[in-house]
Amino acid sequence: MKHNSSPKSVINYLLLSALLLAGNANAQEKGADYYYKNLPFKMNKVVEPSFPGKVFQISDYGAVADGQSLNTMAFNKAIKACTEEGGGRVNVPSGIWLTGPIELKSNVDLHVERGGLILFTKDHTQYPMIRSSSNSNSFTTASPIYGYDLKNIAISGEGIIDGAGDTWRPVKKIKTTAAQWKTFTSTGVISKDGSVWWPTKEAMNGDEYLKSLKTNGSKMTAEDILPARDYLRPHMVFLVNCENVLLQDITLRNSPKFVFCPNHCTDLTMKSVIIFNEWWAQNGDGIDISACKNVLIYKCTVSAGDDGICMKSSGKSDATSAALENVIVAACNVYHAHGGFVIGSNTDGGMRNIYVADCNFIGTDIGIRVKSNAGRGGLVRDIFINNIAMSDIVNEAVLFDTYYEDVPAGTTKPNNEGKPRDKIPVFKDFHLSNIFCNGAKTAISITGLPDMPVSNIFFDNMVISSQQGFVSKEAADISLENVKLITEKEPVYSIIHTSKLKVNNGFMPVQFRTFIEADKQSGNINVTSTDMHGKTNTSKILED
Repeated sequence: MKHNSSPKSVINYLLLSALLLAGNANAQEKGADYYYKNLPFKMNKVVEPSFPGKVFQISDYGAVADGQSLNTMAFNKAIKACTEEGGGRVNVPSGIWLTGPIELKSNVDLHVERGGLILFTKDHTQYPMIRSSSNSNSFTTASPIYGYDLKNIAISGEGIIDGAGDTWRPVKKIKTTAAQWKTFTSTGVISKDGSVWWPTKEAMNGDEYLKSLKTNGSKMTAEDILPARDYLRPHMVFLVNCENVLLQDITLRNSPKFVFCPNHCTDLTMKSVIIFNEWWAQNGDGIDISACKNVLIYKCTVSAGDDGICMKSSGKSDATSAALENVIVAACNVYHAHGGFVIGSNTDGGMRNIYVADCNFIGTDIGIRVKSNAGRGGLVRDIFINNIAMSDIVNEAVLFDTYYEDVPAGTTKPNNEGKPRDKIPVFKDFHLSNIFCNGAKTAISITGLPDMPVSNIFFDNMVISSQQGFVSKEAADISLENVKLITEKEPVYSIIHTSKLKVNNGFMPVQFRTFIEADKQSGNINVTSTDMHGKTNTSKILED
């Protein structure tokens, strides 16, 4: 690896790394109030639910903790009694509690004690087709835990909830070892090209079946959709239009699809939650916050088969409103995931006022991942990311991508058929500071659209070691203040169609321009570099 730096800059790097480690250690001592007080935008404290002191033991409603008896009716009876008597705690003691889908109700705290395991059944006939929301005309497979239009709900306790996701998810051969692939293919079916294992034939053929229904033009019923149940694998915890939601101390694992997916919820709190999906879990996102407002995610740990902690937003976006806003993500750890902290891909509802602080991303495919594309893009602004420690990042430490495309399981090409092209992603006013990464393929990559460049991105106080340095295309007003990129390859900066790039960096060598590769049509790229002796050099890249 080439270290384009002096002994003094190396010392500075080590000092900064030491400060970062100390800062992240102290982050565990910072309470949630600390982050509210230090927010760079105005946000009221998230309102947590409160419950009466009544306790409803599921065993009193016929539940049996032997791991064999199906307790769906007992869970639903206990929850119904709890909500009808004004609310309280539905308690799940130690033991294995096998069940079908659980529908939450208002004023209910579903509490799983340490030693308690809620295990969802592998019998898919127990999962009915239900409406996607209370007023929807579309149907989907019932999630293991779901609730619509609720107030004051919680899932708590130090127990474990297992969604039996391995019976639902397809698996790509490229994500398995030979031994794992042999185990998978001893059951289920394999795609024609041999690249994907499906747990059932119905799951593999579900997409084609749904397409055939759409060609008929008739209104579809739950019975029409039923043959595609295995294909329409559900999110594990799916909450729609709920208020005052709390998840605390619980472990959620082995989800059919996304693990935790709240949609259009207000006042949502997650504290000390553990999320786990196997790294090969197709669409196995950990936390997907979709079009929610007033959110606190604090001291959570995620290891997932897709994105780790992800922000999504659908709907109508404009400069004055956003479907997703006022979000704090603090003191969290993400291990395996496609991205540690992620925005997108659907951003068409708009996002603003997001604060991410004191987080560690270890071994993720991408560290900080901002993605969308024409057809599902919207305005994303006022994003603040501070005090992030990353190591062993497979690809980009920081990525802005406006050409993101899905490649569903069982296909090799992006699926953009029929998608509108009028919703353009707008990424602007991002502030990233105190970002440190030990090992990545690319330090920073920015790709905007020709008619909508990624703009107003501010990087401050960063040290990243990587194979490749800074890469940008279709970007404007990019500022790097005190950013050190330790790269194996030159040029450190590769710039195409990028205007108004400002680099003011005490770590940069005097021969700054020898490490720049610029497109001749980029326009005005102003570069200010300050060398290790304090000498400042200002130039335009294109003056030669």
